[in-house]
Amino acid sequence: MMMKMLEAGGLEVLTDHLRKPNEDNPKGYYEFERVKKLPEGDTHWIKDAEGKVVKIISALLMHLPSDHTYKILFMRRSMEEILASQEQMLVRRGEPTGKVDDAEMARLFEKHLQEVQTWLDQQPHITYLDVDYNAMLCDPRPQLLHILPFLDRALDLEKMETVVDPALYRQRKG
Repeated sequence: MMMKMLEAGGLEVLTDHLRKPNEDNPKGYYEFERVKKLPEGDTHWIKDAEGKVVKIISALLMHLPSDHTYKILFMRRSMEEILASQEQMLVRRGEPTGKVDDAEMARLFEKHLQEVQTWLDQQPHITYLDVDYNAMLCDPRPQLLHILPFLDRALDLEKMETVVDPALYRQRKG
């Protein structure tokens, strides 16, 4: 959703369009596969990404080279919804679920997020803004009014708001 919003607002996104829309993500993916190779040292593409938006999962942020500066929109979502969404994706793929119970998975993921947060706070070349995914879906404008000054770019707020599709908010908490 965020990548699509930023694109609608006028930013150029870096994506390779290899992952096609599917039942888990009917509006498509904004992945750039080379991002997955950050741990292997594949960083040559970063120079070409300057001024663009790139989706990077939290587990890969610590592999970003420190000779560049980054602005990160860190999406935060209800843990209960993350776990439900992940389980649903595994079910659709026919993969086993329940290998780790939800309480343990939540504990591990919260620990990971805290480690990432601590690391981010120590990086002078990185600024970040936490964005509440759940709040964005309910009422995007307040979230966007924090994002626009953070990015310090002229973006089309109205177009960004139109991207939010409550019909895709399927894994709700409670």
